[in-house]
Amino acid sequence: MPVLEIRTYRLKPGTRDEFVRVMREDSMPLLAAAGIRVLDSGPSLVDEDGFEEAYLVRVFDSIEHRDAQEEAFYGSAAWREGPREAIVSRIETYHTIVVDVPEAVVTNWTPSSR
Repeated sequence: MPVLEIRTYRLKPGTRDEFVRVMREDSMPLLAAAGIRVLDSGPSLVDEDGFEEAYLVRVFDSIEHRDAQEEAFYGSAAWREGPREAIVSRIETYHTIVVDVPEAVVTNWTPSSR
């Protein structure tokens, strides 16, 4: 059964538009090239406590697969020398949950419209 990872980002004030742009234009292609399947990413429709927020949704074959792929990706030169600073510098905090999901959830997923 695949696992779905939902990551939410609480961003520094005034940085969301650029964060989302870098995530979509730079990070997502790198994640795809590394074999990490991103289902969607973008701005939150609701902000809490005055912070701008965004999200990233990814799917992995298993929790072990997630751990191995993340370790390889975040340790890679492509990430470290690429969009890492543009992403990390805009994050105040982030939170991640990972849950088992039936394959049909992943297969029938429809990304948000842009």
